[in-house]
Amino acid sequence: MSEIIAIDGTAGSGKSTIGKMLAEHLNYLFVDTGVMYRAVTLAALDRGIDVNDESRVSRLVKDIEITLKTPSKNDGRDCDVLVNHDDVTWEIRSERVDSYVSIVSAYPEVRKILSAKQREIGLQGNVVMMGRDIGTVILPDADLKIYLDASIEERARRRFNERKSRGEDVSLAQILTVLRERDEIDSSRKVAPLKPADDAVVINTDGLGVNEVFSKVLELRQNSSV
Repeated sequence: MSEIIAIDGTAGSGKSTIGKMLAEHLNYLFVDTGVMYRAVTLAALDRGIDVNDESRVSRLVKDIEITLKTPSKNDGRDCDVLVNHDDVTWEIRSERVDSYVSIVSAYPEVRKILSAKQREIGLQGNVVMMGRDIGTVILPDADLKIYLDASIEERARRRFNERKSRGEDVSLAQILTVLRERDEIDSSRKVAPLKPADDAVVINTDGLGVNEVFSKVLELRQNSSV
């Protein structure tokens, strides 16, 4: 039987790590929808497009090709992210993209186009799809909906350690500022604001290790299928 699992939550709450672990455990497709919005943001920045110009950004998303593929390199990536066949997997994780992705992802036309692509992938089944509106908008009939959260201090610390491990010169204070801004934009946007689905199970990951969170998710899945 085909199964759809939706994982939503705030930035840095552990969605990507847990989602990937679950997909590998179940041998399901793992889809991080956020990389699509990051790819559009990077494309706009690289082309000198003002990310605050909704009209130009909305036109851009129609003109570029975003492709997700299984990882081609063993460098920690969840998947290959290509924009017009160029590998931008790590470029989309840069601080400059972090600073603008929530603005781009709030544009209705951008969400409309990318959401359609995400829904098409998800409805094929046997998928773990991760993002901010999967359980509420993209796949509202998912078999299991999980919403991960953590304090902003904990999320900033995780993001800081992740960046430092890749050799980036980053500031914890700057990451904290960016996360606060993203939380505000994500939760207050008019189209698909960040919030748990009514039937989602909320897990606060503060003080929990990755394996502890993963165990909770596995238990939830088992109970939901009983």
